[in-house]
Amino acid sequence: MITTKLTIVTFCYNDEISIKKQIENIAFADEIILIDDNSSDKTAVIAKELGAVVLQQTENNKTQQINAAIEMAQNNWILTLDPNESISTELKQEILNKISCADSQEFYFAEQTLFFFGKTIKYGAFYNKKRLFLFNKSKISNEEIKIIPAKIFFKRSKTLKNKINLYAYKNFDDYNSSLNSKRKEEALVLFHNNIKPNFYHFFIKPFSSFVRQYFLKFGLIDGREGFILAYINSFSILKRYLILWLLYRKME
Repeated sequence: MITTKLTIVTFCYNDEISIKKQIENIAFADEIILIDDNSSDKTAVIAKELGAVVLQQTENNKTQQINAAIEMAQNNWILTLDPNESISTELKQEILNKISCADSQEFYFAEQTLFFFGKTIKYGAFYNKKRLFLFNKSKISNEEIKIIPAKIFFKRSKTLKNKINLYAYKNFDDYNSSLNSKRKEEALVLFHNNIKPNFYHFFIKPFSSFVRQYFLKFGLIDGREGFILAYINSFSILKRYLILWLLYRKME
């Protein structure tokens, strides 16, 4: 076993009430970098008092902002976490074991367990869904680090046994707002790549998204909540291309 230090990068915005609990959950890290989306309350002040490094968000693109935090991180092992995600005791121990092994992988993906308004969601959009979660930045080239998180790491990684706990969300408006922000960011990426929306994007993709989540990924097993999630997520796909359509017409 070897001793290795860990940096956790996460986000916050007007989380004055919950920021203490959020930081306590990840206090096992040697460094916490908190990307603050220009909060108007005391979130940043409280975070600094609790020992976190607060980085004011300056990039509209979430990936670019994470990359900026990765570059300033003091440690090679990086763990990225969304503010509505939580690390269980079992996952914490697994993370510490992985980064302390001399023969550890360079990258680790993780699955999520979604808690949606009091119910554990096991299927639908989160069925077997994985994302880049933990990695060693010293093993990544300068070009690769610019596109984190990316699928190119999948073949070079393993998946952690324990899942991230995802609590979605404070209320319906919070969940919907989170989806809207994500779709807006995706629309901006498509716009910069000169992708223009068409009939397929407006009609086929949202419908196929619903079918995939509700039927093919067994969202119907989660009952009413499974249907609501499939519907909201498929509608957000439509909003992604509506935002893209408005961008081409220079409209808000």
